[in-house]
Amino acid sequence: MFYDLNVPWTDNTRELQRTVAFLDELGYDVVALTHTFTGRLPADLTSPVPRPLPFPTPSRLRILRRCNIFLTDAATNHRIPQLQQHYDIIAARPTDERTLQQACASLDIDLISLDLTQRFEKYFKFPMLGTAIARGVKIELCYSQGLLTGDATAKRNLISNATQLIRVSRGRGLIFSSEARSVMAVRAPSDVINLASVWGLGHERGKDGLTKEARSVVEFARLKRESFRGVVDVVYGGEKPVPDVVDKNKRAPKKGTPVSQSGEGKPMSNRQKKRNKKMDEDADKNTV
Repeated sequence: MFYDLNVPWTDNTRELQRTVAFLDELGYDVVALTHTFTGRLPADLTSPVPRPLPFPTPSRLRILRRCNIFLTDAATNHRIPQLQQHYDIIAARPTDERTLQQACASLDIDLISLDLTQRFEKYFKFPMLGTAIARGVKIELCYSQGLLTGDATAKRNLISNATQLIRVSRGRGLIFSSEARSVMAVRAPSDVINLASVWGLGHERGKDGLTKEARSVVEFARLKRESFRGVVDVVYGGEKPVPDVVDKNKRAPKKGTPVSQSGEGKPMSNRQKKRNKKMDEDADKNTV
C-alpha cells in the first residue's frame, strides 16, 4: 500500500477532488488531507475536513485527517491531546533550531514536517533527529515544494536539505509526501522512489518511505488514540458462538448396540429385531 500523508485541505473542492482522484489513479491507497494552524490555536479545534467529504471518492481509497502546527515558540502550549481527538495524524513544522529540538525531544506528535525550500541556519545533527526516530516520530520530506516554483533558490535549498537529511538520518525514519496543492504537483510512487535515489537514498529505503514507514505513522497514531497508553488494544473478534444445548436425559447408546432405523440413536426392541429377521428370511426365499 502506498501512502501520501500530506495533501493540503482547501475550500476549492473541485481542484481537491481532481487531486484525490489522480492520486487514486497513480496507485495510492491512503491519503491524508491536511489542515494547517498558523499562530495561536483557536478555541475550537474541530477539523474543517468533513466526514464524508463533499465530493465522491473512490471506495478503495482511505481518507485521513491531519493537522500541521507551526512551531514558533518553544514555550507555547500546543494542546496536542485535544488535537488528537479530532485528527488522525498530528504533525509539527518547526521554524528554527529551538523548536526543532523541542519537536524531536518532547512533543507528543507523529510527524516532523520541514519546509525544505528554506535555508536553515545550522546543519542537521544525528543525535537530535535520532531522538525523534527512536521515539517513533518520523521525518517528512515533501517533494512538490520545489517542483512547480520558478525560484531557483528554493529548488537548490530543497535538494540540499533533502540530501543532508538522508545523510544525517542514515536513511531511517523518513517518509515522502507530496504536499500538492494542485494535480500538477503529484507524482507516481515509482517517480518518487527514483527521486529519492537521486537524493542519495537507496531504492528499498525509498519504497519504505511510501509504504512501511508511512504505515507505521498511521498505525502508531491510531494506537495512541484508541488503545490503553499506546500499548494494549482491544480487537473485535466477532460474536461469541452459542454452545449446543445437550439434553442430559438422553443417554448415548452403548458400544456395539444396534441402532434403530429411525436414526435417533435408540437401541432396537425385541419386536423390531424379530421383524427385521423375518424380512431377511423372506428376502432369501424370494432370491432362491
